[in-house]
Amino acid sequence: MRNIISASSISSHSNVQKYFSYASKLHLSTSPVNLVSHQTFHGQNIKHQRLIQLLQEPHRVQSLEAAKALHALTITMGPDPTQPFLANNTIMSKYSIFGDIRIARHVFDNMSKRSVASYNTIISAFSRNGSLFEAWKLFSEMRGCGYLPTQFTFGGILGCEFLDIFQGFQLQALAEKLGLFYVDAVTGTALLGLLGRQGCLDEAMQFFDEMPKKNLVTLNCMISLLGKYECVEESMMVLRKLIRSGMDPSESTFVGILAGFVGELDLILGEQVHGMVVKNGLNFSVSMSNSLINLYAKCSDIRMAEKMFEDVPVKDVVSWNTMVGAMAKSERADRALVVFRKMCVSGVLPNDTTYVSALNCCSSQHFRLLGESIHAKVIQRKFDSDVYVGSALLDFYVKCDKLDDANVCFDEISEKNVVSWNTLMLGYSSKGSSYAISLLRQMIHSGCHPTEFSFSIVVKSSKLLEILQLHSMSIKMGYIDNDYVSSSLISSYAKTSSVDDALRFVTTNDMPLPVAASNMIANIYNRNGQFDKTQELFSDLENPDTVSWNILIAACSRNGDYEEVFELLGHMRMARVSPDKYTYVSLFSVCTKLCNLGLGSSLHGLIIKTDSNRCDTFVCNIMIDMYGKCGSLASSIKIFNEMTTRNVISWTAIVSALGLHGYAYDALEKFKEMDMTGIKPDKVAFVAMLSACRHVGLVKEGMELFGQMKGKYGVQPEMDHYLIAVDLLARYAYLREAEQLITGMPFPPNALIWRIFLEGCKKKRSIDDSRALAS
Repeated sequence: MRNIISASSISSHSNVQKYFSYASKLHLSTSPVNLVSHQTFHGQNIKHQRLIQLLQEPHRVQSLEAAKALHALTITMGPDPTQPFLANNTIMSKYSIFGDIRIARHVFDNMSKRSVASYNTIISAFSRNGSLFEAWKLFSEMRGCGYLPTQFTFGGILGCEFLDIFQGFQLQALAEKLGLFYVDAVTGTALLGLLGRQGCLDEAMQFFDEMPKKNLVTLNCMISLLGKYECVEESMMVLRKLIRSGMDPSESTFVGILAGFVGELDLILGEQVHGMVVKNGLNFSVSMSNSLINLYAKCSDIRMAEKMFEDVPVKDVVSWNTMVGAMAKSERADRALVVFRKMCVSGVLPNDTTYVSALNCCSSQHFRLLGESIHAKVIQRKFDSDVYVGSALLDFYVKCDKLDDANVCFDEISEKNVVSWNTLMLGYSSKGSSYAISLLRQMIHSGCHPTEFSFSIVVKSSKLLEILQLHSMSIKMGYIDNDYVSSSLISSYAKTSSVDDALRFVTTNDMPLPVAASNMIANIYNRNGQFDKTQELFSDLENPDTVSWNILIAACSRNGDYEEVFELLGHMRMARVSPDKYTYVSLFSVCTKLCNLGLGSSLHGLIIKTDSNRCDTFVCNIMIDMYGKCGSLASSIKIFNEMTTRNVISWTAIVSALGLHGYAYDALEKFKEMDMTGIKPDKVAFVAMLSACRHVGLVKEGMELFGQMKGKYGVQPEMDHYLIAVDLLARYAYLREAEQLITGMPFPPNALIWRIFLEGCKKKRSIDDSRALAS
């Protein structure tokens, strides 16, 4: 038996008159009292028609309290005999719109008679609320009562975000049986939306092509779906179909299609769509302007994005967020903070997305003080408990090496996600702290499921016993076959000198190892000189990547199989695997060992022909060294002069090349030039410079430089430096000074130093004997 609904049960007001007065404020042309007093004149039907008219005018009912007041009024007036369902259906709809699904269901349960529209209304209400179980139950009840579902029934239930694909296919079969796809486009469009939400793009495209009825909403839905998955060409085809059908594109059409443009290659098409937007007069709305700004930002045309942004007359928070986010990802990341300041001054309040972009910019640019001031604003706006803003703060403080502050931000997050945990664990793991293990345990106890990245992060800073525990845990949780996890475990075992445990991955796995893990094992074999094992692992790989080829090439180079090195390069290119800078470093090293200038020049030409971008600082350094040692000093100087970015290795290579060819004074000038540019020479640079001085006998300059190593440059002389300095002195007959240098060494001299000194003595004696004989 149904409970009788009363006016007093709907609101806390003590009498119905207050509802009547509230309804009159909503511009009811005749007050409730007057309606009753004029019943004789106008009749019962006129009262109900005015009430229904009021309920169906959205601008009149704009809050839950207004809906409750009008609900009380309908109870007081009684049912309309001509339209017994309409009032209750409308009241249910209003309650569901304002989020009170409980009262909407109460109204439905107390209806003496129901119609298809009643079921459609309550099913749609529960679907919008995400209550799939209730919506499905009502759908079954509706069919059990003998009501045939309509296109609006299917439109309502198919729109539920929690509906899975199998339930969707069941509803599709029923709708097909009832012939609803041929009535209008409502059911088909709703099913298309479901397929899109479930990621079934191929099925959605096939269903779209087969749909017998389509309207503008259907086409917009398909365009939006294709835009979401960045299918630019397909979305443009649907746009052409829309235009050829005689329909006028709407704002949603262009917003959906612009969402799919994500790279520089899409910029030309994006500009064409921009022209269509202007042609159709849709470029004045805020949402359309935001989509256009986002288009140019994603397509790397930041200047055009800025121009669009400046020209927009009305900017909302999305406009500002789009611009701040675009700037933060561009080469002009500091400009994002300028836009952020303008936003704060403009009166538009930043939201969580704004703060995340601004904090990411501070993290990448290491703006510590500015990041801390943004943190203060975050606390002021009470966003510090938000998981996305909190994670951005965590990342900022971790990158600023302030783990205590990162911990405070972590504790403030109300609902931590896996990104929050991983970020804090990464901070401690990067410092080599075992606290990362403790955080992983806390993460698991809190109910947050760790990912493969969680294990990869923690294992890097673990000791052997902890690695064994993590290995066991990764097997238990099913992550051992993941490339990241297995590679991290192998690397960590190798770092802790537990090579046997690392190599056990090969013997215990029946299945072939993932490429990344196999590369790690091959690298261990390579370092241990087991080149045959490296080749065996490589041959087991179905799709070796660039790293795999590099390890094999390096193994052959170390083993002296120089001819095979270049054969592997040919096979690598035939397999359509592009060589990277590490490949070319190994190849140029072989050219240097062979002292084969022609081979090195050919390799240089190959780089320029295939991909000149490979000639970065890393590769240019090895080419300077190769040309210098192979006798082409001019080529070394040419490459050095053409480099836009130089590091200490670049300067060391050119100093070494000049010294090797006897241009010690030029080498000394380059060394001084390096010092003037602010690049601090390292111990290898001093070896190169002292060697250059030794080649041509610059004893004074060489020993002066040797004396400045520790005092001026902070480089502690090592055995190699003493060897060259003693050789420099002894070779040019400064034996007393050489002896003093040897006796003053901070560590015992080795046999080589005494041999060099004795050879110097022998040479000096020979010279003295020659002079004596000559006299």
